[in-house]
Amino acid sequence: VMGNAVTVTQSFIRFADNALISAYLSGNESAFEALVHRYEDRLVNYLNNILHDYDLSVDLAQETFIRVFRNASHYKGKYKFSTWIYRIATNLAIDEMRRRERKGRFFFHNVISLFQKDEETFQFPDLKESPESALGNKERLQLLQTAIDSLPQKYRLAFILKEAQELSYQETSDILKISLGTAKSRNHRAKLLLRKKLSAKL
Repeated sequence: VMGNAVTVTQSFIRFADNALISAYLSGNESAFEALVHRYEDRLVNYLNNILHDYDLSVDLAQETFIRVFRNASHYKGKYKFSTWIYRIATNLAIDEMRRRERKGRFFFHNVISLFQKDEETFQFPDLKESPESALGNKERLQLLQTAIDSLPQKYRLAFILKEAQELSYQETSDILKISLGTAKSRNHRAKLLLRKKLSAKL
């Protein structure tokens, strides 16, 4: 039975998100399984980047799919499905950060390369290990994580969606319910703040 379920799910791999939602609403549960398969790892990674707690991120990703499952009939297709599901996950993450009463912690493996994308390239110190190095790689990465963690929430969320999750500015604005210009402005502001924080410490 399991093998048949996997085969059915695989048959939906090439379907667009909205087609899968329509198929699910028509009674095909394998279509929903295909959506879970498509987005599960992405959402866990996204939430873990925000909350810095893998087990909790898995739980919140599951809660996201439960809400999608319960509210699928209300999905109107006004936004991309990915926008809708990321918005749900983002709201859950924000609620969790508020409950914790402390800032979420993230870590992006691709953040250092991000600073090479701008016209004004931010130069990190030489990362080659040497006895004379003031800071080891581990300490540099901890500083980087701490700097990201210290960003105001509105800048952090815009930054992680655009740069870590590599979503478009339009998707970022839709998920956060802000204008396109505001999405761009917040992301740019996040980069400037990170440069300032890291320049003073590295």
